[in-house]
Amino acid sequence: MADERVQILKEILLELHHGASAESVQERFNQHFQGVSAIEISMMEHELMNSDTGITFEDVMGLCNVHANLFKGAIADVDVPDTEQEGHPVKVFKDENLALRAALMRIRRIIDNYAKPENEEFRQEILKGLRHQFDLLGQFHNHYTRKEKLFFPVMERYGHDSPPKVMWGVDDEIRDLFKEAKSALEKLPDVMISELSEKFEIFAKEFEEMIFKEEAILLMILLETFTQDDWLQIASESDAYGYAILKPTEKWVPERQSFENEAGAEASDEQLADALKEVPSENQAGNQRIIDTPEGQFTITFTPKEKTEEAVDRNSPQPFGNGYLSVEEANLILNNLPLEITFVNKDDIFQYYNDSVPAKEMVFKRTPSQIGRHVELCHPPKVLDKVKKVFQLLRSGQRDKVEMWFQSERLGKFVYVTYAAVRDDNGDFQGVLEYVQDIKPFLELDSDMNREI
Repeated sequence: MADERVQILKEILLELHHGASAESVQERFNQHFQGVSAIEISMMEHELMNSDTGITFEDVMGLCNVHANLFKGAIADVDVPDTEQEGHPVKVFKDENLALRAALMRIRRIIDNYAKPENEEFRQEILKGLRHQFDLLGQFHNHYTRKEKLFFPVMERYGHDSPPKVMWGVDDEIRDLFKEAKSALEKLPDVMISELSEKFEIFAKEFEEMIFKEEAILLMILLETFTQDDWLQIASESDAYGYAILKPTEKWVPERQSFENEAGAEASDEQLADALKEVPSENQAGNQRIIDTPEGQFTITFTPKEKTEEAVDRNSPQPFGNGYLSVEEANLILNNLPLEITFVNKDDIFQYYNDSVPAKEMVFKRTPSQIGRHVELCHPPKVLDKVKKVFQLLRSGQRDKVEMWFQSERLGKFVYVTYAAVRDDNGDFQGVLEYVQDIKPFLELDSDMNREI
């Protein structure tokens, strides 16, 4: 992509940020761009937010809709095989948006019917249906959370860190607008239906804009960037966060090239290398090959195996604290603690979490894709200041622990969370340990002692 295209995009957005109308820059945009790449948009936002232009994250987020409208009709489509196959994360994502749009339309119709005088005697039944549709629509939270916890970490690994930050901030604003609309719904029939209609339309406008941004910008970046293995990882971790209205009816199983010999044994390095040499392609570079098939292109990267030292035996006891444990035993112990444990190292990198409960049952859901991510990117922008404050208190030694608690009606738990500074024998800060537990069973104890044995 040409640097000048990115520069022109930056200049146009700077004009918008400094007060120009979208109409005044649209003609200039149309003169220079036909089929603009979503990755160029990502690069432009990154440069805006990380340069001396004075444009902040909040500025970019505030004009997010203006940016999106500017690009309508100009963003190039990306055709990637498999994305229309049942169970592929892209198809799941798009199908959810269709179902959510349908819920929006049903709510609008129900609000209109509720307001008609001739339907006054049926309003209780209409209200019941309206609440049901709001419950369905509210499942967009799963859609957004899956996007934020599974799509965004992979984007960041490829250097696209600005679009996730901006989009997550807008997601949270949309969540707040939905809460306001639902609050108005809960006041019915004691308030005018017009109050609900007004708040719902404010939410719906932003929600529909986000659908456009997801499908015309976000997915285009992902389709240009993600590998098949990235999509497979996302598909495998999606159940932990749930879905919106629809669930995949099939597991996505992509067609994969097999490199096995006729006897079914794994091909040797030499056989694989010879096979790759025979593949005709204009895109050969080193050990990477792009192969054309009737279904599209796929890339194979071949790296000869290197001899390495034998891995540590996971079942061999090792000196561990005041005794001996194998790696397997230590892992089992951590997974059997009645706590959700997360460790962020001294460089603020999310390094470890245990498997004390299935991901679906976690208070704070964790999946493998988050490992290696900077802790600030693991949280919504609106709580970043609080996260930074906790880490500053623990890192500086002002506090050894920071504790918080809350009741979760959704989970039926009383959640107690502790953030503890981890220091070595010299007192040097090595990271933060977060442990989460449900203390509701303790609060329900009804005696001073219990002896079951």
